[in-house]
Amino acid sequence: MASSSQSHRKRLNKRSSSNSYSSMASRPTPPNYRKISLTFSVFLIFCVVLTLGISSNMWNKLNSSSVSPTIYSIEVVNEFPHDPQAFTQGLVYAENDTLFESTGLKGRSTVRNVALQNGKVEVIQRMDDSYFGEGLTLIDRRSGFVMTFIASCLMQFKKFTHKMKDGWGLATDGKVMFGSDGTSILYKIDPQTLKVTDKQIVKFNGYEVHNLNELEFIKGEVWANVWMTDCIARISHEDGSVLGWILLPTLREGLLRKGYTGIDVLNGIAWDSVKDRIFGFGRFSEYCRSVIFIVTGKLWPTLYEIKLHPVKKKYKPRVIEQLCLRASHDFGRA
Repeated sequence: MASSSQSHRKRLNKRSSSNSYSSMASRPTPPNYRKISLTFSVFLIFCVVLTLGISSNMWNKLNSSSVSPTIYSIEVVNEFPHDPQAFTQGLVYAENDTLFESTGLKGRSTVRNVALQNGKVEVIQRMDDSYFGEGLTLIDRRSGFVMTFIASCLMQFKKFTHKMKDGWGLATDGKVMFGSDGTSILYKIDPQTLKVTDKQIVKFNGYEVHNLNELEFIKGEVWANVWMTDCIARISHEDGSVLGWILLPTLREGLLRKGYTGIDVLNGIAWDSVKDRIFGFGRFSEYCRSVIFIVTGKLWPTLYEIKLHPVKKKYKPRVIEQLCLRASHDFGRA
């Protein structure tokens, strides 16, 4: 457009020179102000459109980069024995290397106190055969969901009902409980009344993240196993957006290579919030370097203490969708 303006000016200059030269012989022709005005208006419109286009592109780029989920690989720091008959549904780090674990399957559902170092089940409370154990969290030294147990002896303390579609996972920040029911919804629950106070639909790249399973609250985020995948989603409890993905296929693949063919899916996240075993940063961000926590799976013989590392390789959203997203599951237990 600049060259067009220059050409236009050149034409005007030529016309002016010609007119000046011929003015001695005839009356000068006035310049065509209508054409000049029209050209200038078009130039202004083009500049505005160009500026808006650049601003929009820059904003989209900045906006997309600010919400681009970080992908993490894992490093196994330690391995601990785990009851291979435990159909792990909930996992919580208590203190002094002690875990609280809830297990599922009708006739085999339990809440147990487990020593991390040797995997010994120190205290166990078996549920009635009609119950299918699900998620677990700790609230004021009490653990439980649907059934609440006194943590020291796992004696049943209280029974609640809830308004979620089904009970899959539980976590807490100390004030609010977060729950999952196998859908894409993350529930906020009052820990005293178990009434749902708010809920968010969890999404990644515009797609709902279905089958949210076991939960853990870590440094202001809700982490969720996604059932039938080897992925853990880092979720913003404020708007349900996925902040990052942790890819753990090597754990299950390693067990299968060792001959553990009876294992089920990855499930169970525990974090030592007392010792705050997080290294190099305070909150998770693009600059985080590592975090140590514990994971296991249903019927897995091993608990893994793992460290996270941001992956430098850029994954296309489509690849993550294939690895970590599944169709919604409306029935059954996870």
